[in-house]
Amino acid sequence: MALPLSAVARIGAYIVKQHFSGARRYPLVLMLEPLFRCNLACAGCGKIDYPDEILNQRLSFDQCMAAIDECGAPVVSIAGGEPLLHRDMPKIADGFLKRGKFVILCTNALLLTKKIDQYRPSNMFTWSIHLDGDKVMHDKSVCLDGVYETAVAAIRLAKSRGFQVSINCTLFQGAEPERVAAFLDEMKRVGVNGVTMSPGYAYERAPDQDHFLNRTKTKQLFRDILARGRGGKAWSFTQSTLFLDFLAGNQAYHCTPWGNPTRTVFGWQRPCYLLGEGYAPSFKELMEDTAWDDYGVGNYEKCADCMVHSGFEASAVTDTLKHPLKALAVSLRGVRTDGPMATDISLENQRPAKFVFSGHVQAKLAEVRAANPRAKKVARVA
Repeated sequence: MALPLSAVARIGAYIVKQHFSGARRYPLVLMLEPLFRCNLACAGCGKIDYPDEILNQRLSFDQCMAAIDECGAPVVSIAGGEPLLHRDMPKIADGFLKRGKFVILCTNALLLTKKIDQYRPSNMFTWSIHLDGDKVMHDKSVCLDGVYETAVAAIRLAKSRGFQVSINCTLFQGAEPERVAAFLDEMKRVGVNGVTMSPGYAYERAPDQDHFLNRTKTKQLFRDILARGRGGKAWSFTQSTLFLDFLAGNQAYHCTPWGNPTRTVFGWQRPCYLLGEGYAPSFKELMEDTAWDDYGVGNYEKCADCMVHSGFEASAVTDTLKHPLKALAVSLRGVRTDGPMATDISLENQRPAKFVFSGHVQAKLAEVRAANPRAKKVARVA
């Protein structure tokens, strides 16, 4: 992992403690969405298609601190929407750091140059810049020209100020392995500390439903990319070696969605960051009352093609603890990019998809309107 040694040590100690205490389910990363509002409208995004009354909602500083205190995860990944639109974001990030948490602040970087002086470098803090490939790939992905240059300029600025900077790259159907590999080479020259790379998830509310990868295409794409970088060894990833091995089809994992619990303005999202099919008022209720076995590849139609890190990174970490020599072997030789793939989980008995998300949106709207009858007319200033 391309993380500072101090962060690796703290996270590793936490995982080992949970593992040897016999904990069956425990959080690794809190996925925090303190707002859904964004200053981009990406075609593959399923996080921003809400009425203004919901887009105007924010988790408060106290709610954000309560979320990490409830779940106790060693890492907080702050996403959205666009987190830098939240006026209390510097205070929120600092609050997590004071609690000894490793903070990953995800941003499209459009506001980073303007806001960077509100943050301080730390080996426990990383900017995660959204970049879905080179200029043509990324600007097409975010549906706006010029965003790539803005993001790269922000990366250079953040690095010059002493910050840890990684990139978060989501790939869709049509991604060309040669171009992706060349992009990773360029990011290495720019000086990013690491790369988080994942296939896109087919959010049911995403405007573009035609360019998401299925599992077979995902595995071949990542094999073709990693083969151009010595099995991935040419680049620094923020992900575990066995997760990359999973993306290349060499491992077959069940997802562990509780490893990345999600707190949004709706509550604690069931079952995961990618699916919103119910919300719990507390982390305890999320963990104890969620029907976990109803979800995941082989269990639920909406999960059939998912290979996203928020669902499977914790699975790979658990496998690393159970089989450290296997993980070491992959790390030393690189990810295997040819030969037979691991037998995948059967989809024969998966239950059909249910489309219930709109009901949760309507329930939240009713709650907002009951609390503030003028909410529909009054836009909250970010």
